Amino acid sequence: MIDKFFNHLDTLTDFIWTFPALWMIILLGVLFSVKSRFFQLRKFPAIIRMFNSYVGKKSEHQRGVHPLKTFFASMGGAIGIGNIVVICMAVQLGGPGAIFWVWIVGFLGMLLSYSEVYLGVKYRIKNEQGSYNGGPMYYLQKAFNAPWIPVAIALLLCVYGVEVFMFSQMTASISDNWGIDRYVVMLVMLVLVIWASLGGIRRVGEICSALIPLFVVIYGLVCLYVFAIHIAVIPSVFAMIFKSAFTGHAAVGGFAGATLLKSMGQGAARGSYSGDIGIGYSAVIHAETSIERPQNQACLAIFGIFLDTFVICSMSVLLILVTGVWQETIPAADLVQTALARYVPGMQYFMPVFIFLLAYSTLIAYLVVGIKCAAFISPRYGKGMYILYAIIVMVIFSFLDPKYALIAMTFAGGILLLFNLTGIFVLRKEIQFEVLS
Repeated sequence: MIDKFFNHLDTLTDFIWTFPALWMIILLGVLFSVKSRFFQLRKFPAIIRMFNSYVGKKSEHQRGVHPLKTFFASMGGAIGIGNIVVICMAVQLGGPGAIFWVWIVGFLGMLLSYSEVYLGVKYRIKNEQGSYNGGPMYYLQKAFNAPWIPVAIALLLCVYGVEVFMFSQMTASISDNWGIDRYVVMLVMLVLVIWASLGGIRRVGEICSALIPLFVVIYGLVCLYVFAIHIAVIPSVFAMIFKSAFTGHAAVGGFAGATLLKSMGQGAARGSYSGDIGIGYSAVIHAETSIERPQNQACLAIFGIFLDTFVICSMSVLLILVTGVWQETIPAADLVQTALARYVPGMQYFMPVFIFLLAYSTLIAYLVVGIKCAAFISPRYGKGMYILYAIIVMVIFSFLDPKYALIAMTFAGGILLLFNLTGIFVLRKEIQFEVLS
């Protein structure tokens, strides 16, 4: 019964991402790119300089959270197991060309992410904790004359906020590789996740500021080592990516083959999921920034998509392509570990550390968004009820097939994207594309 339900939901999810979601991302992304004269490319050096200017600089105001803390809290949700497992799953299902469509979604999605963060900061309100509340629940009130839409968005973000897929992958990886009882791993992780999330964006930002740079450096170095070994095949791998992106890919090895539409749909769905493009999640976090000018915080979102999509996701996909493991009959969760284990000794010990760094930062970032959305729905009871819901759901999905969790997350993300991008289009004249020092 449950298999049948999720099979139908998966079919519906594929349709949403292959047709309306993909084309909304492309069309709105092209519209904003032309309108802004390709702001994400033209002003990228200025965005990097602005990012560097915030390093070591105190917050402009006492209210809110340091802009880099909100940036890293948002990146905690973006840079996660999706960059290692989900993005490789896109290649398994859609072929090597899927990463090309991930790049397209990332490039166009930079301005969509900019727009939602811009609106999130512009229409935020002060809260009693000395910070702000913002996100699609607030700016969509300006876009639509329908009181039910903000509540529906908050509910969907509550579903999206319990990252059951990553919780399941993390507990399984630590338990299987280190031989620790899974119930013990689950209990410890639940305590750590809830403790961090109850501290709000400020605590999550502090934790992610330590974990994310550490992961990026370590993962980057080991990937570059493997690339150096396979440097001779890298040109042919890129040729295969571009050919597969426009023709699909025939069956080879353990790969069953994929059509062009399948490649496009997988790239769009996994790219948006990995970078949280158009979902609205990042707007909730960035809205707590101490910066008063929306465009400055929104520019940080562009850098975030670059780091997530064009650096981490690309390294993961190139890793499994140059080593050839993508053609083998291996679960997506084990592709990167298998590729690295053949060249880097001791990966069975190091990989759970990677998974922990990624999953923990994502879990706490998502959950803190869910808590804020639950409080939006019910200021009095929302927070407590949501914590209880999160515990129950994470435990239950830990014993189900991981694909169920991913299907549920991708479906919720697709519906959120349709509402959110429609609202951004309605409010497009409110958005200014500029970098202010």
